[in-house]
Amino acid sequence: MNPSSAPARATDAPVPVGAPTTTPGPAPTPQKASAGRSAAAPTTPAVAGTVLRLCSVFEPPPEALLRPDAAAYDPIGGMQNHTAELTRGLDRLGVRQHVLTSRLGGARSRTALGAASTVVRTGVPVRGARQLWAVDAARSLPPLDGLGLVHAHQGEDVAVLPLAAAVARRADVPLVVTVHCSTARTVDRSRRRPVTVLGPLVERQVLRRADAVLVLTEPAAQAAVEDGVDPDRVHVVPSGFSPALFGGAHADPLPEVPHPRVLFLGRLADQKRPLDAVAAHARMPDDVHLVVVGDGPLRAAVEAAVAASPARERVHLLGLVAHEQVPAHLAHADVFVLPSQYEELGSVLVEAMASGLPVVANRVGGIPSLVRDGITGRLVERGDVPGLAAALTDALTDRRTTRRLTETARAHVDRAFSWPVLAERVHDVYVDVQRR
Repeated sequence: MNPSSAPARATDAPVPVGAPTTTPGPAPTPQKASAGRSAAAPTTPAVAGTVLRLCSVFEPPPEALLRPDAAAYDPIGGMQNHTAELTRGLDRLGVRQHVLTSRLGGARSRTALGAASTVVRTGVPVRGARQLWAVDAARSLPPLDGLGLVHAHQGEDVAVLPLAAAVARRADVPLVVTVHCSTARTVDRSRRRPVTVLGPLVERQVLRRADAVLVLTEPAAQAAVEDGVDPDRVHVVPSGFSPALFGGAHADPLPEVPHPRVLFLGRLADQKRPLDAVAAHARMPDDVHLVVVGDGPLRAAVEAAVAASPARERVHLLGLVAHEQVPAHLAHADVFVLPSQYEELGSVLVEAMASGLPVVANRVGGIPSLVRDGITGRLVERGDVPGLAAALTDALTDRRTTRRLTETARAHVDRAFSWPVLAERVHDVYVDVQRR
């Protein structure tokens, strides 16, 4: 394979809705939310009071990434981007928000975001025991007078749920929960940990009492209903991408690295299975380069695997990069790979699709609801390294199929996964629960 063999990408210009001849089916939509408002749409009801948003992770301040041990605090990821972008989108819609989050190794702080929102970072800089963030957060709550509702964001940090439920009950306001990673359905439970033993019990109890439950995929919505949540209170609102961040041209961040390039972008942790990406790359044609963006507890293992790989001269480990730099890496890659062990959705897949980049991912969790094999991308079974290598090679060599998949994928996410649209959906949920 030579550089000219790189796959044809979707064009940089947005693909019009309906342009592809093959569509991936209806985009996920909440049961009681609009699909987006036109400029001529009538003014919608305002959200009353201040929304208290509780989330253990949030977009980190720049100084948090300067620490030598920054990766230990997991400062960058899909949930971090989701909570920050949703805050911006709701702020643009006039929603007053008080966001209470962890400091992620940075300093305690209180900062303004947008026109009417405040982000308060609290807690202690510990690498483990993330659940304990809720203890310090409970001491940092704002006055309950004036609260309009409480919105909790649950990942593997279920301690946020009883805190949010208690605050909503005490303030007598609705409770909204977004499930970013279900401890009952999604988290790998092969290892017994407090989050896998107690998490499902706490999660099910709080979700059944919540006024609205937001999930990222249709399978997650079905699972919530099976767990006893009223189907009328379940809404599908996926993670998205920022058109402002991912639109336009980007300079190549790695001009010295030849094409074709396979890009892995994610935390170097068991959940993302980065070692599978390294192993699959070693089975690909000998002119393909692998770019690994991210850091985490498997950093040493990944470095050892690269050192032992026959393709080690063509592997580039970059470490952490700020989210603002991600669009440039996606824009100049030739195929994206995400071989996850488990995943609620994988928001980086949305960003890759929005960038016109072909994607190859594992058939786990909610990924198949976004990456539909042979329609919007390529799927392989978890742990199938030869299959992963073959799918990546096909993405680079079967130009005609790859162009069809990327154009279909880009049209799909442009239509239903942009943050301005998703923020409107959440706004509509807020209005709905306050009317009850």
